Amino acid sequence: MTNSMTKPLMTNPGAAAGQHTNHRAREILEQIQLAGGTCRISFLSDRLGVTEETIRRNIKSLEKDGYVRKVHGGVHLVESQDEESFQRRMQVNPLAKQLIAASLADLIQDGDSLFLDIGSTTAYIAKALLKHKNLFIVTNSISVAHTLATRNNNRIFLAGGELRAHDGGAFGLEAANFVRKFNVQYAVLSVGGIHAVDGFMLHDIEEADFAREVMARAKTCIIAADSDKFDRRAPIVVDDPKSFDLLVTDKTPGDDIMAMLRVNNIDLRLAGK
Repeated sequence: MTNSMTKPLMTNPGAAAGQHTNHRAREILEQIQLAGGTCRISFLSDRLGVTEETIRRNIKSLEKDGYVRKVHGGVHLVESQDEESFQRRMQVNPLAKQLIAASLADLIQDGDSLFLDIGSTTAYIAKALLKHKNLFIVTNSISVAHTLATRNNNRIFLAGGELRAHDGGAFGLEAANFVRKFNVQYAVLSVGGIHAVDGFMLHDIEEADFAREVMARAKTCIIAADSDKFDRRAPIVVDDPKSFDLLVTDKTPGDDIMAMLRVNNIDLRLAGK
């Protein structure tokens, strides 16, 4: 792999079979959420312009993964399957996340501009940047803003809107409109899963939509994720893998994920190496 960190972003993501399947699942989850968490199969068929059989096939897969529950003629979101709370995630693999944070902080120079999301690994990255100066940081995380504001002449821009109770993150139209005002050098993003076929995945529709807004306004898109995310699936594909430039992690992925990185020209940086 090359050491370049200025690969251009793709404006027309591909439609590989795995991505198409996940895209349909994402559309279904989004429509159920917009309908208030429950709706009929016929409603989804009409809204998405596909057959009810197509909807049932995708619902079956989503139900197997624990994200929806099928009832007679309809489907419900399974709220209890949301991601773990932010504080709980901060306690999972802390050493690996600290190593990743230190490695990524080494890439950032005083005066750089970057976006940091709401992930637990990103919270460790904010702590690793405490000695940096004159940073220009855009974030939707109250934790990141609290860590880096009023220090070393940093400029911190916090997306507005209601903060979510479980992670202190701002999402929605107000937050999306806010980040459209900026262009930064780096977008540092976390994910819920890294898969050889589907690439980088998230559990939350709002997070994925927000991540794409940010990626479109960054020169370099970085995934910071520990090795526990390898071979894990989540219901939402963030974007075409070719849209990402660098994966910072704590262990070498397996051959299948390594192949995915090579095919999509994604650099790999191993923390602590």
